[in-house]
Amino acid sequence: MKLDPWGSSRIEDYSKLFDEFGIKPFEQILGMLPDVHRLMRRQIIFGHRDYERIADAILSREPFAVMSGFMPSGKVHLGAKMVMEEIIWHQEMGGDAFVAIADMEAHAVRGVSWHECEKIGVEEYILSLIALGFEPEGHIYFQSRSKTIQDLTFELGCEVNFTELAAIYGLGSEARISHLTSVLTQSADILQPQLEIFGGPKPTVIPVGADQDPHIRLARDVSNRMRMFLVEERDGYISIRGKDVDKKALEDLNTFFDGRKRLYEAHLDLYGDYTLDEVERIVRDFEVARGGYGFIPPASTYHRFMTGLTGGKMSSSIPESFIALTESPESASEKVMRAKTGGRVTLKEQRELGGIPEDCTVYDLLLFHLIEDDREVEEIYAECRSGRRSCGECKKLAAELISAFLREHQERRDDARSKLREFDIVGLWA
Repeated sequence: MKLDPWGSSRIEDYSKLFDEFGIKPFEQILGMLPDVHRLMRRQIIFGHRDYERIADAILSREPFAVMSGFMPSGKVHLGAKMVMEEIIWHQEMGGDAFVAIADMEAHAVRGVSWHECEKIGVEEYILSLIALGFEPEGHIYFQSRSKTIQDLTFELGCEVNFTELAAIYGLGSEARISHLTSVLTQSADILQPQLEIFGGPKPTVIPVGADQDPHIRLARDVSNRMRMFLVEERDGYISIRGKDVDKKALEDLNTFFDGRKRLYEAHLDLYGDYTLDEVERIVRDFEVARGGYGFIPPASTYHRFMTGLTGGKMSSSIPESFIALTESPESASEKVMRAKTGGRVTLKEQRELGGIPEDCTVYDLLLFHLIEDDREVEEIYAECRSGRRSCGECKKLAAELISAFLREHQERRDDARSKLREFDIVGLWA
């Protein structure tokens, strides 16, 4: 299986991601959280990496961050809405929220002009983000206009070579340098919330679709390479190993630990009662004090893709396949009424055999976005499977709900426009 952040391939079997890419099932996390978002309850968010760190931070009310980004290359649609909802939920849970407008990626990969990147970034993405509930305390920025991002991208570039990027992303020798730079910039986006100017190292979660996992893997790898020390739990002790660090630094670090320990030329072994988390925290603080980063590998969540209204994956090149948050309620309603369903050929067959909601784009709309009450969704599913519900009923319901949602959302977008100056958007108010 190949995961391509810029492709249009469809993931048919999400379970393969657990075996092939080391993604863990998210359902194991549900019992750890005090509150659970609709997308989590319904296993639309199906997988994660290291989300235990985030759940622990939420429960203990310790600092953590949430970060994701949007490529301003076209209309903002319901797929982006899912990510926005995840960011906002984590912000409500106490997370420091970061949102990148990935204009460098749009310019390098899609050829979108800088002027269009700004226009689309504001008019499509930022206004909808604010309308959905993003708070002014969060951080919104354009990649190309953030000096912090540019500086961090340069530093990360010292640790990554072309061969690695080619292996992760399947890039060939014809890949443009601007494309490679945009990839590294996304690692900088992911790690930025842990910089000292934003409070230093902290657990950070990146909500993405499964096709974006290459960005997560690269950021996790490079976060470890940027560390001065590697902390490992061994049989009966904890070992701290220096990475190209002089012995004096290791000797200085040694003074932060009491109890039984041994200092060697390139590593320090602790035999006391320290836990791995305690040692990690001390070492990270030490690194930051000496001008390092002390990054914690970023966590991530992965959501299933919503099926396009015409069947298959949503595509910006097929307007009928998606509903934009900025299109008219009438247009969206008409698309729903023409959408592909999981129903039978005739109503008689539907009554006898039942429908297949798993293959129904209209049911996906209800499940992912339009109905908050789990019990109502379960009833619709059961009625469809049993043949007691026709496709026409679901289409009518979904058309009414999407129309109502878009009217309210677009009113909120108008309000968001008047509040735009309340948000410190890096690169916009230059």
